[in-house]
Amino acid sequence: MAATLAQVAALAGVSTQTVSNTISNPSVVKDTTLTRVKAAIDELGYTPNMRARMLRQQRSGNIGLRIRPTDDNVAGVLIDRLLHELSAQAAAYDKHVLLLSAATDEEEVQTIEKLAAQSLVDEFVLTDTHPDDHRIEDLSAQNLRFVAFGRPWGSEDTAPHSWVDVDGRGGTAEATLALIELGFRRIGFFGWPEGSATGDDRRGGWAGVVTTELGYTDADLQALNAESEDHISSAIDAAPALLTAGADAVVCASDSLAVGMVAAIRTSGATVPIVGFDNTPLAASFGFSSVDQDLARVAQRILAALATPDETHRGLIPTRLIIRHDPRWGFPTAPHRATARNRKDVP
Repeated sequence: MAATLAQVAALAGVSTQTVSNTISNPSVVKDTTLTRVKAAIDELGYTPNMRARMLRQQRSGNIGLRIRPTDDNVAGVLIDRLLHELSAQAAAYDKHVLLLSAATDEEEVQTIEKLAAQSLVDEFVLTDTHPDDHRIEDLSAQNLRFVAFGRPWGSEDTAPHSWVDVDGRGGTAEATLALIELGFRRIGFFGWPEGSATGDDRRGGWAGVVTTELGYTDADLQALNAESEDHISSAIDAAPALLTAGADAVVCASDSLAVGMVAAIRTSGATVPIVGFDNTPLAASFGFSSVDQDLARVAQRILAALATPDETHRGLIPTRLIIRHDPRWGFPTAPHRATARNRKDVP
């Protein structure tokens, strides 16, 4: 039979309130008493009833997060990884992740309001933030506790809420520089249609590097930029345009788009290194390089922000380039060309 609070109190020679304070608010307990109570807890193997404690504190211990319908892109894989990290790390905070479903942002807000009103969820994680994201304003107006996985585009330094995001621009810039160091000079970018804040940010990393390091003109940027919706089927149709434009390497905004490039390269018989983004199982299966999001660190930052609601947490998490060496679309093991050439000599 499990030990009770009263048994711990009796063994330690203190009141049940002192035992409760030792567990929940140790700063109000004398050091000598604290040591005695902890020894009693260890001896009896007492485990606090977290559910009862949360009810007394009027907390559910649940963190709400919306899941979205899946299609043939790989965004769902990232959310699965984030969910795993959040769930594993939330245990240290005596919290659990509760999933909610909503077809639209408006429905998500309504669901959050209902869960909060019923005291089923205390705090929330918002994903897929975008410009003019009304969820931020709506939840802030109701003083609901949340952290956004995704920056408040356009107001990163002034937004009053906590947010965590991945440095997509830095990731594509690192990938582009790595290809330049190997001697590639016609590096294309395969991204989403203009207007996607995340996609434009990732394209900006590539554009900044090839302009500075290779002297690309506006015409070069246009010629070596292709766009597709983030679906493998659409990417397969759009990818060949970059090979036609003479791209000798391609940086992609996602692994879904990178799979489209794999199909184009396989059909053409060319050898063109590809870098995807997200480092999903697709990247490992096909053998192309990819930019990895450190979702363990993202989850750590989110939970830390939720645990300190009186502080505003903001920040970008650095990415990491994962290099693979498939002979058709991986990084070559030797320089592609003489790297001593002037970087700004674009053929």
